This record gives sequence, C-alpha cells and structure tokens, in this order.
Amino acid sequence: MAEQDGLESMCRRRGFLWQSSEIYGGEAGFYDYGHLGTKLLENWKKEWKDFFLGLDENYHLINTPNIYPHRVLDASGHVDHFSDVMVRCERCGASFRGDHLVEEEIGENAEWMGKEEIEEKISELELSCPECGGTFSEPKDFNMMFKVSLGPTGEKSGFLRPETAQGTYINFRREFRALRKQMPMGLATIGSAFRNEISPRQGLYRMREFLQAELQIFFLPDKHEEVFKEKFEVIKDKKIRIKRADWKDTKEVELCELEGLAPFYLFHLGKIYEFYLDVMELDPEEIRVRELSEDEKAFYNKIHFDIEMDFDTLGGWKEVSGLHYRGNYDLKQHQKESNATLSVPTEEGKKIPHVIELSFGVDRNIWSLLDSGYHSNDRDWLDLPSKLAPRQAAVFPLVRKDGLPEKSREVFKKLEKDFRVTWEKSGSIGKRYARNDEVGTRYCLTVDYDTIEDNTLTIRDIERKEQIRVSIEEMNDVLSDLIEGKKGFEDYL
Repeated sequence: MAEQDGLESMCRRRGFLWQSSEIYGGEAGFYDYGHLGTKLLENWKKEWKDFFLGLDENYHLINTPNIYPHRVLDASGHVDHFSDVMVRCERCGASFRGDHLVEEEIGENAEWMGKEEIEEKISELELSCPECGGTFSEPKDFNMMFKVSLGPTGEKSGFLRPETAQGTYINFRREFRALRKQMPMGLATIGSAFRNEISPRQGLYRMREFLQAELQIFFLPDKHEEVFKEKFEVIKDKKIRIKRADWKDTKEVELCELEGLAPFYLFHLGKIYEFYLDVMELDPEEIRVRELSEDEKAFYNKIHFDIEMDFDTLGGWKEVSGLHYRGNYDLKQHQKESNATLSVPTEEGKKIPHVIELSFGVDRNIWSLLDSGYHSNDRDWLDLPSKLAPRQAAVFPLVRKDGLPEKSREVFKKLEKDFRVTWEKSGSIGKRYARNDEVGTRYCLTVDYDTIEDNTLTIRDIERKEQIRVSIEEMNDVLSDLIEGKKGFEDYL
C-alpha cells in the first residue's frame, strides 16, 4: 500500500516530480517532472501511441496549438458552460469548489450538482469553511478557462485550451480530405490543457496545467457498424470489471454480455481495459469501469463510461480515463458557427459524422503507476512495468578496485544501445541496490571477481531479490526476454 507522504517524498528526492516554482514556495495546481519522471512520462506516451494508433491503420496523431480563438470555444459551448460552482468563505475569503465540499462530507460523487443543489446541501449538512470555520457565500458559477489577449491592441482574445479535443474537431475537414475521405478516421492528440481550478489539490490528480492523451474517432453509425463488428468479434469474450449506472455493485462480465452498447463502443472499451492490464500492468482488483448516470454525464454524451482506479494515496476510486460517445454534437456546432461544411457525402445524402472519444488524463495515469507500484514495508521499492520504467537495468562493480569498475563499464556499453540502463560505482553494493529499488530499476547487474575469471555476471530481480548468473555474451538476450515477457525470472533459477 502506498502512503502519500512517503511516495511524494521519494518522488522529490529521486527526481520524479515536485510542485512547480518550488524555490518560490510553489504554486498550487502546477507540477514539474524531473529527469526520471520525464522518462516515465515519455515511455507512457510512446506506449499509448503505439497501442491506440495501432487499433486501425486510419488512426493518426496530429498536433494543434495551446491557444484557441474565442470563436472556437464559443461554438463548442465552453465560453458559456465550462464552469464549476464556487463558494467563498465570508470570514477569511478562501474559495472552494462546492461539489468537493459536499463530496468530502457525504462520501459520494457530487459533481453533477448545480448551484441550487449545492446551496441546499451546504445548509442541510451545516458545512463551514475548512480553513477558519466561517460561513459560505451564495454559490456562483466560475468559468475555468484562462483568457488571453491576441496581439498588441487587445482587440482579439482567445483562451488557453481547456481540452485538446476541439483542435481535432476543427481539423476534421482538412484531415478527412488529406486521408482520401476514408472513415472510420481517428485523430489523436497528446498535449497540455489548462483549467483555472478553484482549489487544485491531490497532487497530479487535479491541476491547472495538465496533459491529455485523446483519440477522436469519426464514423457514421449506420455505415461503419460492420467494420466494428468484425473487430469486436475478436475480443467479445474478454472479461472486465464494470459497474453499470443501475447496478449497486461492480461485477466481472464478458463484453458480449453488456446490453445496450453497440460494437463500436464495446470494442474500444475492451481495448482501453486491455491497455491498463497488459501495458500498465495494473492489478485487476484496482481497476474498474463505471457508467455515469444521466445526472453525471455531459448533455452531449450519449454514452459515458469512466475507467477508475482505487488509489491508496487519494482515498479510493478516482477517474483516470473515459470513453464518450458524443454523437455528432461537436461537428454540428462547429459547422453551424463557422459556416464550413463538415458533413460527408453518402448514398443517402450528406451526413455529419459521429464521434467516439477516448480521453486519458496523462498525469493521473502516471500517478496511478506510482501509487500502485510503490511499496514501503521492509524496504522502499517501486514496481513498474519494464516497458515503462525510467531505468530497465543498472550495472555495478562489486567493489571499486581490481579492474571491476572498468569491466562493469564495458558491460554498460554493451547494454546501453538496447536498454535504458545506468552505471553506478558510488556507495556500497547494498546502497546501490536500495537506490535502484526505490526508482523501479527492475534488474541490477553486478560485475564481481568471477566475472574476471569466467566472463559471467549476476542479474538481480527487484521483486524477488534473487540472483541468476549468466555469461556476458548472453546477457542482452536474457534481459530482452525478461523485459519483453518471453521468459520469467524463475525460468533461469
């Protein structure tokens, strides 16, 4: 079980992440990734792209600006509706999200509540300011977008994008033509989004600047159903842990048993679940799929399931990604406001494509790896998948004399082209193991006196704390098989 203070301390000390502008006291809602955190982040992004863009040959990555003109977000509805309910303490002036105050008291999701419901609940529960015990002002809507001025005159304005998705929608027409008008068509983006959170908290979980990885899939339901049926047939018997909106408990069921969901939705739901189990290697008991109720989901989402993780450090189940069937709302809005044609020709006439959205909070997924993998019982160690770990291996000399450092350096050079590997010689061998255990280095290779005699070395596994002995000639192949999962460590014992 991960303990929040211990995990955060390790992240700061070892170079994973910490609050931004730290030397000036920090600023809530902003985090910096250090050298190991950045490697973990980049590895996750690579695996995400490889996995989801690999689902179809017509799924592609694009890149769009961080700033949108006012008109874009006016058309999407963000200018009028992208708000949270805020209450302010009348004594000390501190501001809070109203739904979060209610959630902490009742232990249930309150994100669906509007101003009236929140005001009633605050009164009913007799809630007071957590900072000073003062009373709250009347709840107000607070728009979370950061407004920016475009150009020197201030006449034009825009916003830092609150989500990456809108850049994909406004590029649909251009990409549809460039890709020879083929659908289904997927456009993915990985980049920053910005939300002026009222009271950012819980570390990477809720920030003012954060990373999203999103895939928008454009299709026509009546025309492309057969395409998705064929894909779904391959995975229809896979089991997932899921809680439907009208179910009291989470159940494990096969995808084909889920009623009321089309193959295009079930296929991508199954693949998201597979990503968490096979790529991120999370414990199945820590992951579930939850259907949002009509009150919880956005009005334009016809179907909305969140993928949630049971966080030790955040007090329970929290959303890490979502799958949203948005219908044709987005393209219809942008067609209406831009006067550009975003419909596509069909045998029955022109139709506006529908969208299914796969949306991942990247920082939340990084924290889920750290939360799930950090152990601090008899020792501090981090259990990360080899594909994602910042370091896959470390090379040490047993002692710093008798030619062992030089020999270990030769070993390091043989490995560094194929693996993410580090070389260390400072401190005792025990301290080197401990340092690498703490940052998730799966395999530690030690050059000792036997290496000089017979050209073999030891490989230690982080979880087992056991060692095997292999020749230097075969070490690259052994490491490759272990990292790729072709063989387990026990196969060499």
